[in-house]
Parts: sequence; structure tokens; C-alpha cells
Amino acid sequence: MTAILLPLFAVIAGFLIALVLKPSIGSKISILLSFSGAFLLSTIIFESLPEVYSNQDNEIGIFIVAGLLMQILLEFSSKGAEHGHTHQTNRDNFPWLLFISLSIHALIEGFPVSENDHMLYGIVVHKLPIAIIISSFLLASKIKLWKSIMFIIVFALMTPLGSYINQQAFILESYKTSINAFVIGVLLHVSTTILFESSKNHQFNASKLAVIILGFIIAYYL
Repeated sequence: MTAILLPLFAVIAGFLIALVLKPSIGSKISILLSFSGAFLLSTIIFESLPEVYSNQDNEIGIFIVAGLLMQILLEFSSKGAEHGHTHQTNRDNFPWLLFISLSIHALIEGFPVSENDHMLYGIVVHKLPIAIIISSFLLASKIKLWKSIMFIIVFALMTPLGSYINQQAFILESYKTSINAFVIGVLLHVSTTILFESSKNHQFNASKLAVIILGFIIAYYL
């Protein structure tokens, strides 16, 4: 139940924060985004990678690379919204490509969280700033409010849906390690991109470096 509720609450909280703070959130979100990238990457390195490679399956690397490629393909549509970028030239129309891409991404990342608390925490920490950024974009656009709310609701439900499918579809049990490796590839791309693009000209200031180190430390001790 926690695996279903926490990602849902993270997205709803992100929407409410964007709704209340609106323009003032822009200058502060990059710090939270940097922390989330470091925390998620550390969770993958400390917990998820050792777990999938403990199975001694020579094909694990293939699934990780497949996940990386999947995320690259998704970003052709989302333009990098999974790691904090929102580029929409026409703000009058509903961003269907962004919606579909983010929904697929959120569904994929939901699969391992039902069986891995550390990955669950990493996903939740990742989703909060992303939800704030996406919500801020939607609220600043000319899209009707009810459409923006529906976007966020569906986006919020996709990760719990992925977790639910993983729990209920027993046929996936024999492919669990391969699926987890695929998700690792997706999240590796997202988390490293967040870190590399978290500062202008790829230069870290003291505050961002501090929160990145903090993210590594907290993920290690959790």
C-alpha cells in the first residue's frame, strides 16, 4: 500500500506547491532537483545495481542499456520533462506528446517500488520536484485548469499502476530481474542528466554541491 500511496502523494504535493507558490518556486526548485538527482542515483548505485547483478545473469547489462535507450526515445516527445525541462512552443493546446511520454515513464518506474523500499524513496524524492516543475508549466500555460488537473491526476496514478501490475501479474515474476534492470537504465539516464544539467554551463555552485553530497549521504544511510 505504501508503494501505491507515496508516489501518488508526492505528485499531488508537487501540484499543490506549484499552485500556491507559483512564480516564486522557480528560483528554488533547482536545489531540490539536484538533491533528488543525487538521491536517486545513489539509490541505484548502492541498492539496485548490486541486487540485479547478484543474479549473475550476463544479459543484465543489455536490459540496462535498453532502459537507457527507452528513456532517450521518450525524451524525443517529453523534451526532457523527466529531469526538469519543459519546452512547449504552443501553450494553448494540450501537450499530448508530453502527457503520453511522462505517463509511460511514470508507469515504468513504478514496477520495482513494490518490492524495494529504497527505490520507492528514490522515486518519491524524484517525483516531487518534477511534479512541481510540470505543474508550474501547466498552470502558466493557457490550458484550461481542469485539463491541467486531469494531466496531473493521470500522471500521479501511473506509478502506483505500475506497482500494482507488478504485484498482481504473476507472469512477470520470472522476468523480475530483467524488468528491474530495464527500470535502472531508465532512471540512470534521468538521474545523471539531472546532475549534469543542474547548473548553468555544467558548473556547480556551493549550495548545489552541498545538496548533492547530502543526497548521496542520506541515500547511503537509509
